[in-house]
Amino acid sequence: MAGPEARSPLERPTDAPPIAHAPVHGATQAAVLDAAAAPDAGTAESSGPEDRPADLPRHVAIIMDGNRRWARERGLSELEGHAAGVEAIRELLRHAVRRGVPVLTLYAFSRENWARSDDEVMGLFALLEGAIRDETDELREQGVRIRLLGRVEELPLDTRSSIEGALAETSGGERLLLNVAFNYAGRTELVDAVRRVAASGIEPSAIDESTISAALYTAGLPDPDLVIRTGGEHRLSNFLIWQSAYAELYLCDLLWPDFGPQAFDEALAEFARRTRRFGR
Repeated sequence: MAGPEARSPLERPTDAPPIAHAPVHGATQAAVLDAAAAPDAGTAESSGPEDRPADLPRHVAIIMDGNRRWARERGLSELEGHAAGVEAIRELLRHAVRRGVPVLTLYAFSRENWARSDDEVMGLFALLEGAIRDETDELREQGVRIRLLGRVEELPLDTRSSIEGALAETSGGERLLLNVAFNYAGRTELVDAVRRVAASGIEPSAIDESTISAALYTAGLPDPDLVIRTGGEHRLSNFLIWQSAYAELYLCDLLWPDFGPQAFDEALAEFARRTRRFGR
């Protein structure tokens, strides 16, 4: 009896598997990741091996939701809720440095937030500007580098000037890269990326995932391994929608001002328990 006919080798798409979860190589990422991985024996805040989960995410992104609800529950103004949210950022950032997280991205102001009242929008701008300005020295000492993701050119000139000064002062940070998504929207980012690709003159047949990734605001950085959302909502809300294709989602009911180091550690521990297969 004749054996089964020999099969031809399986023809796979030339761009499979998706590069979205492949290692990214670049000077910026290498400096941040290498520096974050090495404990700093000279500081009390150093992140030794005992501080890190076995499977530490390279990039944690957080949708900080619930400031206004937190304020309403306490009979406070919405702006006071946002101020409490800024305080939560300060505490969490110090903890992320101790834990050795290389890249942290915070969703601070979406382009959809322009629909809110003038007082709230301007208050948010002032809070961001003040927080970055006031914390610049400490961030520099901690080895934190700040980057802004979004259409910075649409911000008021005084806000933009103050923020850009702080960005320059922290440019040497190598322990943690803090991306502040401000005046950001995932679809807007994709529009801007497509415009960059189109302007480059590349042939359509040559465009692949790496081409798009290299045109995003986050070019050169690893995609988020873990996306945390506070406030009990179950959606991405137009946040890093390309980069989060293979991210683990961690949703919790805590309102953002109540999300502290312990809650962050619980999210990291949950991430470490999960098995990531990337479709394999």
